[in-house]
Amino acid sequence: MLFKRLSISDVLLIEPKKFGDSRGYFMETFRASLFEAEVGDFRFVQDNRSVSAEVGTVRGLHFQLNPFAQGKLVSCATGALLDVAVDIRTGSPTYGKHVAVELTPDNGKQLWVPPGFAHGFCTLLPDTTISYKVTNYYSAEHDRGLLWNDPAIGIDWPVTADKAHLSAKDENQPKLADLQANFVFA
Repeated sequence: MLFKRLSISDVLLIEPKKFGDSRGYFMETFRASLFEAEVGDFRFVQDNRSVSAEVGTVRGLHFQLNPFAQGKLVSCATGALLDVAVDIRTGSPTYGKHVAVELTPDNGKQLWVPPGFAHGFCTLLPDTTISYKVTNYYSAEHDRGLLWNDPAIGIDWPVTADKAHLSAKDENQPKLADLQANFVFA
């Protein structure tokens, strides 16, 4: 597995090695010892899967407040998606900045989104399935979000606001300027 630091160094792109032949391929998608050596001592407690039927479905930008903050290891099982992580750690030199990567089953890439980041994605193909491991359990009381198309963040989404498929919750999230501080850059 290759672990690549992105423009925000705490966010990593993980590229598993594929071994293929005429039957298809095999790839190891997670190994605790490698993850700990490259990323740190995180324990995954829950696996999640989300299916989006329509191209242009946007989910996020989501995060959970402390003490239920979650790190996420994200991959795409079917379809294709643009996956995004936004730094929301007060005092961080990259506060309000984001990274975006395309995840597909064929490229096998995974994105590590650490605690202190908002996470979201946009589907690029119909019937896209995103799978992710998280480091803390879901807590509705601590569930929060950030407006997906806040111009202050400047994400180049592959869909316009009038074409995006959004939940009512995601349409009404606060902008970065209105976000209460919960995470502090260490």
